[in-house]
Amino acid sequence: MSLSVNNFFNAVVGVMRITRAYVTFTDLINTRTNSDGGTGDTSTLDMGSRSSLHTGLHMSEDEHWEMNYHEAAIYLEEGLNNEKFDSHPSSPEELPAYLRVHNPWYHGLDLLASLVLIMLAFTEDPAVPAFELPVWAHGTIELMALTVIGVELHLKLKWIGWSTILKHKRTMIKGITLLIMVLEAVVVLCRQSSHFRVTRALRPIFLVDTRHCGGVRRFIRQILQSLPPIIDMLGLLMFFVATYSLLGYYLFSEHIDNGHFQTISDSFVSMFVLLTTANFPDVMMPSYAKSKWYALFFILYIITVLYVLMNLMLAVVYETFTRIEREKCRALLLHRRRAARHAFRLLVSRRAPRHVRLRHFAGLMRHYAPHYSGLDVYLMFKQLNHSDTGGLSSSEFANLYEVFALRWCPQQSRAPWYSASALEPLGRAAAAAVRWPYFEYLIYALIIGNGISMVLRVCEAAGDLQDSARLLCASWDTWLFLTLFLLEAGLRIMAMGLAAYLESGWNVFDLSVTLLALMGAVLLSIAPKLFIVVIFRPLRLMRLYKLKKRYRDVFGTLVLLSPLMSSAGCVMLVMYYFFAIVGMELFATYDLRNCCVNTTVEDFYKFSLNSSTPLGYYYLNNFENIVTSGVTLFELTVVNNWFILMNAYATVAGQFSRMYFMVFYLFTMVVLTIVVASVLEAFRFRIQYKRSTTKRDEEKLLHEEVHTNWEEAQRLGASGDLAEELRPYLPPGVDVTFIGSRPRTKEVLQRRMYQSDIQKWLAEEDENEGMPPSTTLTSSEDPLSPPLIHQPETESNSQLQTGYQL
Repeated sequence: MSLSVNNFFNAVVGVMRITRAYVTFTDLINTRTNSDGGTGDTSTLDMGSRSSLHTGLHMSEDEHWEMNYHEAAIYLEEGLNNEKFDSHPSSPEELPAYLRVHNPWYHGLDLLASLVLIMLAFTEDPAVPAFELPVWAHGTIELMALTVIGVELHLKLKWIGWSTILKHKRTMIKGITLLIMVLEAVVVLCRQSSHFRVTRALRPIFLVDTRHCGGVRRFIRQILQSLPPIIDMLGLLMFFVATYSLLGYYLFSEHIDNGHFQTISDSFVSMFVLLTTANFPDVMMPSYAKSKWYALFFILYIITVLYVLMNLMLAVVYETFTRIEREKCRALLLHRRRAARHAFRLLVSRRAPRHVRLRHFAGLMRHYAPHYSGLDVYLMFKQLNHSDTGGLSSSEFANLYEVFALRWCPQQSRAPWYSASALEPLGRAAAAAVRWPYFEYLIYALIIGNGISMVLRVCEAAGDLQDSARLLCASWDTWLFLTLFLLEAGLRIMAMGLAAYLESGWNVFDLSVTLLALMGAVLLSIAPKLFIVVIFRPLRLMRLYKLKKRYRDVFGTLVLLSPLMSSAGCVMLVMYYFFAIVGMELFATYDLRNCCVNTTVEDFYKFSLNSSTPLGYYYLNNFENIVTSGVTLFELTVVNNWFILMNAYATVAGQFSRMYFMVFYLFTMVVLTIVVASVLEAFRFRIQYKRSTTKRDEEKLLHEEVHTNWEEAQRLGASGDLAEELRPYLPPGVDVTFIGSRPRTKEVLQRRMYQSDIQKWLAEEDENEGMPPSTTLTSSEDPLSPPLIHQPETESNSQLQTGYQL
C-alpha cells in the first residue's frame, strides 16, 4: 500500500494542480457571482461550447476559456480513472466540493482513516496483548476515523445529489455501513464495553473504496462477474457431494469402527472434507479393512469431484475470466473515448469548430498535467496531429491517452551519455568491455563459480552454526565474488549510464542482490547469530534462469501479473480480515486444551503443564486475537488437517459451527481459482504476444518519432510562454527529431493484440451513437501502431454547439 517514488511525485504534482485550480476557480466563482449585472452572455465569445462550470458568471473570454480547459481536464481525469460521468460537476456551486474530494491530500487522509479503522482490531477486545487500548481510547479513534469518511460522503452529496447516490451501489453500501458503525461506536463509548460486533468485519469496505485501491475494486468486480458460472459449477459439485454422502451413509453407517458415516450429517461432512483430500485415506480405511471393494466408492468419488469437476470449474472460470478481460479492455477504451469527446467539445472554437488548436491543447494540459513541459505538450500535439489542418480532429484527439505515457528526448541525446565529457575514455573502454562477445559468458561463468563455491562451503564441516554461516556468506570467496559482481555492475553503468542501466529489470535485480549479499556479509561479521542474511548470497544464481526461454517467459509473466497479484493479495487480506473478525466474535471465548475427549481428534488437543505430545499443540490454532486468527485461517487455506480444527469447534461450540469453516473454504476456493485463471490468462497472453511480435515490431510499438522544426511550431500556433520554452530545443532552420518512449505495460500490449477488435469496437460505438462510419488510419507508418479513427467531416458534425451544457 505504500507509494513508490513515481507515485509520490505524481501525488505532489496532483496536489499542486488541484490546489491551484481550487484557489483560482473558487476565487473566480466568488468574484463573478458577486459582481454587478453580468448574465454570463457568451454570444460574442470565440467558443464552440460553454463549460457548465461558469453558467451565470460574468467573465472575460480568457476566463471562459480557462473554465473550459478546467472542465475538459476533469473529463479526462474521469476517463483515466474510469469514473462515471453522472458524478461530473455541473454547476459552479458543485465545483468546490468536487475539488476537495479529488484533492490528493484528501485521498491520503481517506486512506489513512480506512487503515486506522482496520488496525483497531489489534486494540479492541479480544486484543493483541501488546496493543490493547481502553474502550474510551479505541472508541474515540474509531469515531474520528469514521468522521473523516463521513465528510467525504457529505461532500459527494453536495455535488452529486441524492438521486445519483441512490443509484450508486458502492456509495450506498458505504453509507449504510458508515451509519451502522457510527451508532455502534457511540453505544460502545456509552456502555464502556464492547458487545457482539460482527459488523466490524465490514470495515474493509472503506479501504476498498479509496482512490488508492482501484485495482482491488477491479479484481473484486471480476470475482463478482465470474460468480454465475462458479455458482453453477458449485451447484453441480454439491449435488455429487450430497449424492455420495447419501450412498456412503447407507453403505457404511453400520460399520461400528467407522465413525465418519454414523449419521447423514456426519456423512456429508466427511465427503465435503474428502473433497479437499484432507481426511484421505483415513476416512476409507475402516471400511476398506472389511472389504477391498469399498475402495471403489472413494476412488470414484475423488476422480469425479476432484479431478473432473474441480478442473472443469477451473476451465469455466478461465473462459469467463478471459472474456471479462477483453470486455474490461473494451469498456475502458470506449469510456476514455467518450471522455475525450466531452473534452473535445469544450476546446473547439467558432473559427475552428472541428479542430482543437495548439493554444487550447496547451491550456488543457496546464490543468490536466501541469508537470509537463512546453516541449512535452508540443510533441504530444504533433504526435497526435496527422492532418494538414493545423489542429486536432475529433478522431485524433480521441487518442490523447496513448501519448500521455510517452517520454520524449532529442534523438541526438541517444548518443552515449559520456560523449564530450572527461569520462569519455573510461566510458568507451567500459562500453568495449561490455560489448565483448564473451562478456556475458564470463559473467555466467562467475555466477556458476559462485554457486559451486557455496555448495563446497555447505559441504565443508563446521564447528557450529555460526562458523557454518560465516563460511557460507562472509568468507574470502564471498568477498571475491561480490567484488567481481560490483565491478561488473560498475562497467555496465559506465557503459550505459545509470538511467539506462536501471531500465533493465535484470540489471536492477543483479545490483540489488549483490548489495544485499554485501550487506549480509557485513552484518554477519558484526552479528554472527544473524542467520537470516544467509539467504542473500544464493539469490544471484537466479540470473542463470535467464538463459532458458521458458524461464524468461515465466518471469515476464510475473512482471505482467505483478499489479494483478498485488490486487489479489489485498483481496485475500480483506477476506482474511472479514473471517477473522467473525471467527473472533464466534469462537474467541473457547479454550481448546483437552477439549475433545472421546472424539476422533482427542489426541490433537491433549495438553498438560509439564509437557504436550507433538500432536497436542493444535490448541494454539484458535481465534483469541486478530494475529492468531490470521494464522489459523492460513492453515485452513492450506486445507491440510483443517477438519481437525473444524471438529474441535464443532465439539465445544456446536455442530452448526462447521458452517463457518465450510463457507471459508468455498470462499478461498473461489478466489484462488480466479487467481489461477488470471495466471493462465496472463501466460497465454504473453506467449501469443511473443509468437506474433518480433523484437523489431516491439521496438516500433514502444517508440514514436516526431520530426519538427521552429517554423512548423510557429505555423501550428506556438506563441507566448510556449514559444519561449520551445526556442532552446528548436533552432530556426534546423529539423529536429524527438524519440518518444512508452513503458511496456499490459495495456500497451493489449492494444497490439486486440488491434482488430479495437477497430470493430470503435465502429460499433460510432454506429450506436449515430455517427458516420469511421475509416481506420494509423498513428504512423508503423503497422503495429494503435489505430486512429478518422471521421469524415459532414455538415452534421460541423455545426456549432453554442450554449452546450455538459
